[in-house]
Amino acid sequence: MKVKDIGEQGLLERLQRFCPAEIIGDDAAVISSSPEKSLVVTTDMLVDGVHFSDATTSPEDVGWRSTAANLSDLAAMGATPLGITVALGLPGEVPVEWVERLYKGMDECLKLHQTPIVGGDVCRSPVITVSITAFGEVEPNQTIYRNTAQVGDAIAITGFHGASRAGLELLIHPEIGQNLSDRDRAFLVQAHQRPKPRLDVLPILWEILVSYTPHLYGRVYKNALLPTDISGEPAPTRLPTPDSRLPISGMDSSDGLADAIVQICEMSSVGARIDRDQIPIPPALSNLVTAEQAVEWALYGGEDFELVLCLPQQPAEALIEHLGEGAAIIGTITAESAIVLSDRTNKNPDRILSRDRGFQHF
Repeated sequence: MKVKDIGEQGLLERLQRFCPAEIIGDDAAVISSSPEKSLVVTTDMLVDGVHFSDATTSPEDVGWRSTAANLSDLAAMGATPLGITVALGLPGEVPVEWVERLYKGMDECLKLHQTPIVGGDVCRSPVITVSITAFGEVEPNQTIYRNTAQVGDAIAITGFHGASRAGLELLIHPEIGQNLSDRDRAFLVQAHQRPKPRLDVLPILWEILVSYTPHLYGRVYKNALLPTDISGEPAPTRLPTPDSRLPISGMDSSDGLADAIVQICEMSSVGARIDRDQIPIPPALSNLVTAEQAVEWALYGGEDFELVLCLPQQPAEALIEHLGEGAAIIGTITAESAIVLSDRTNKNPDRILSRDRGFQHF
């Protein structure tokens, strides 16, 4: 038996036997380090010819994307980044300038989130490989897991999907975008080359959840951790009691929107009903492909690095209103096991979403 015979998911299932069951299965590992904070650790690897190439990605963009992928995993767990380490595998013929430009891209992304590079390793390799481990911390009550979605939860996304896939297609086949404006083309290419980890969503999310679930919280602290509430007015911050947990589940959509929904449902032993008409499509994407193709790229294109969150309806609506264009409630968690994509206009028959159509390494 070879790796290609069992595929990426089959291989991961076999390897999980060697890891603690309570840690494996999310975007990152959560390790209890103190009663107040948990350590969050994630690793992501980019390989030349698999994740990037000179034809589509500059060294700076490779650095940005490799860093953003790890920070996105921390955001998906509700964690604040502390630092990263970088391991490089390099052929000896790689120009030093290429490596310096790689780190310039990393630095540009990290500075936006006040995150340092704290170490790493370099070794000889037949192909350029960039492996990053990111460290973060999170309050135990605010950790976002995949296995806690509840029947009746709204399924919310924090931004557009499909733009990264469109940007990749434009970089590989620039002739297909002849009818695009310069602005639309730049938006789609930027979505692929410089994705944004949604760490900015977390403080907004915590304030909204606290305000809608006061029964979960104890004392009110005058020295607020968040200086204003979502209306902009000064407000105290309610901190969770040790035995309470925010009512939320989720992950990021780096492997595709459909993949994220399916993984959350499988881990939570629930199903979902997704309204295809509620999936927001970037206007630039609508100018490039048909409506049907746009939905497919939104579901299965991958590398959009938005958050997919399952939470009660009212706080979900408040979050979407605050985040604005591109954010939306696209469905509901159900008691059935199937993940159904439905069309309220009945133009398209119901279909079952799965992970099979997304990118797999083997």
